[in-house]
Amino acid sequence: MGVRYGFAKAYAKINLTLDILGILPDGYHDLEMVMQSISLCDSVAVRIGCGGDISVISNVGHIPNDERNIAVKAARAFNKAYGKDCGGIAIAMEKRVPSSAGMAGGSADGAAVLRLLNELNKKPFSEAELCEIGLTVGADVPFCLMGGTALAKGKGELLTDLGNMPDCYIVIGKPWKGMSTKAVFSEIDSHPIHKHPDTGKMIQAIKNGNLHSVADCVYNVFEPVVSGEVSDILTIKRTLRECGALCAAMTGSGSAVFGIFQSKKNAENARNVLKRRFVDTFITKPITSSEVRKCTWISQE
Repeated sequence: MGVRYGFAKAYAKINLTLDILGILPDGYHDLEMVMQSISLCDSVAVRIGCGGDISVISNVGHIPNDERNIAVKAARAFNKAYGKDCGGIAIAMEKRVPSSAGMAGGSADGAAVLRLLNELNKKPFSEAELCEIGLTVGADVPFCLMGGTALAKGKGELLTDLGNMPDCYIVIGKPWKGMSTKAVFSEIDSHPIHKHPDTGKMIQAIKNGNLHSVADCVYNVFEPVVSGEVSDILTIKRTLRECGALCAAMTGSGSAVFGIFQSKKNAENARNVLKRRFVDTFITKPITSSEVRKCTWISQE
């Protein structure tokens, strides 16, 4: 069939809520989260039929280009499930989503690779099957395949579409110091959780299309723990609120912080203020599940 190639956007995510309900039988944390895709994205290109094994290059020097890279893991998992090697797989990524931020940048790349490989091979797997493959790569990969606004439970793989988040502007600021997801999960086990998000109320606010109610329900149980390690989290939160954010909170296991804005002018001002101190500052919008699923372009040489 010759060399074929495709391009995809790999959308980042934020956590509108993040809660820990307990420990699962396999030792993983039992999570309950409302997750939201945002317009900030990496660009991923995949070429198959080019010979060789699996290779990856990116514009970021500190990201490994070997088996530690989630894009390589995703390609390897696809080949294993497909029973073929696709005639060699070459992956190129333009990274924009910061790493160690709690924004699923790596998982989004892995999801994009799976989606592209599936389409380049004439869709041997359904979306549900692709999510099962993705779960072997990382807990956030199934959400990154589905996208939009979703309730995620278990390790993050049990997903329920919640419709669309009310339209708004989302400003992201990431401290210089990132966080290891593994380290944060270990750390929180030694801290009592004094406050939990009201996930049911958040779901209702989304269904009602009430942005102020959504903002009122935003909460992440990791934030009190991580902000003790990264003081810039509190600085970014304070700046966002002073610039008119309806709410401000850390996403995922950190260390990125987001603020929700109704006013574009206020959001742009917040972005400009934060950018003076934090390089990784962005203004984004919520992305729907439909937009995530239509983010690929396929061609053939």
